[in-house]
Amino acid sequence: MSITHYPEVVTFGGGVGDYPYPLQVSRGLVEGHKRVFKFGYNAEIQNVEETIWENGGIYAYPSSAVAMTVTSASGATDNGVLVTVQGLDSSYNEISEEVTLAGSGTATTTATFLRVYRAFISGSTEPDGVISIANGGTTYASINGDHQTLMALWTVPAGYTAYLFQYDVTAFTEQNNKVATIRILTRELNGVFRTQHIFDTFQDSFHQAVEAPIPIPEKTDIEFRAVASSSNADLTISAAFDIIYIANTAP
Repeated sequence: MSITHYPEVVTFGGGVGDYPYPLQVSRGLVEGHKRVFKFGYNAEIQNVEETIWENGGIYAYPSSAVAMTVTSASGATDNGVLVTVQGLDSSYNEISEEVTLAGSGTATTTATFLRVYRAFISGSTEPDGVISIANGGTTYASINGDHQTLMALWTVPAGYTAYLFQYDVTAFTEQNNKVATIRILTRELNGVFRTQHIFDTFQDSFHQAVEAPIPIPEKTDIEFRAVASSSNADLTISAAFDIIYIANTAP
């Protein structure tokens, strides 16, 4: 059964009615509506801005769709490990591919990716080494011990409009009086990254629920970045955001 109305909240004790709209979207019961939850982590940020992801620096996006080479730093030790890579193809359509690391600890996707926004260990065998997803010397994702990438970025698929419903950022350091400045940026197709929100936090967590989120058009990159107030800040930053994206043909 599909529903297209905006459900109301009911108790979970057996009352008659609908469950909350975001839950119905997660259950796949709202036609043309999808949900994505993204989260990222950067263990050390100083006074140079970085993307909130585990590799540090500003994230680099592929300029064209390319096959991804998945490599374990432990080589043959991780023979047989299953890794799933998720992202977008050359037409900005969602794709996902599972690969099996060979005897050398590597595998190459048959699909080509214009965007990679998530990868995870999808089998029952844990890897010993860090897993990198790369092409031509550029790393587009890493699995550094959590069996899952930590990347506070995402791209709206073709044919959809996205709505950022809520986000959270936490900043921490053992240094005194060091402030984190966080930016939320978007880049539309053939455009530049524009700041959509900027805020400071000091040894704290910031939560924002957006009651009437602005529409983010298809093929737009969304990215969270942070910078510290000094060169010895040693800031640890995490960010998470919740998006519902709706097919442009949905009622």
